[in-house]
Amino acid sequence: MSFRIRPATVPDAAAIGELISELGYTAMTVDVSERLVALVVDNRCLVLVAAAPDGALLGWINAERRITVHSGSYHEVSGLVVSASARRMGVGRALLEAAEQWARSQGGRAVAVRSNVIREASHLFYEGQGYVRRKSQHYYLKALDA
Repeated sequence: MSFRIRPATVPDAAAIGELISELGYTAMTVDVSERLVALVVDNRCLVLVAAAPDGALLGWINAERRITVHSGSYHEVSGLVVSASARRMGVGRALLEAAEQWARSQGGRAVAVRSNVIREASHLFYEGQGYVRRKSQHYYLKALDA
């Protein structure tokens, strides 16, 4: 399969939203556009897409450099989606390798990724790319009053 990895742009928002929906999440194009506007100018963030020769998006990856008191600076993949029609064709691997190269260019020594426990195919993918499971955890969310 032929594709190229390139930086995401705001006009990619609708296609990125469609890929997000393949994971079972809802993403309005206007919301994705607003997020892209913020992300593409932030040098701590990376958003790349895999584009087919006809321009169709086959996948995307979002990574970021994070700084915490307890862990210091590290890089994390915060999202990776490949279209169901393009899986197992090297798209995810190419996106992940591009994000790893970006992390290296910033002095990163490791890349972390979290994967929902129900996404067993993703676990096998990451392990196949050399990622090692370090822990399992719970995710909590509290809605705040406006």
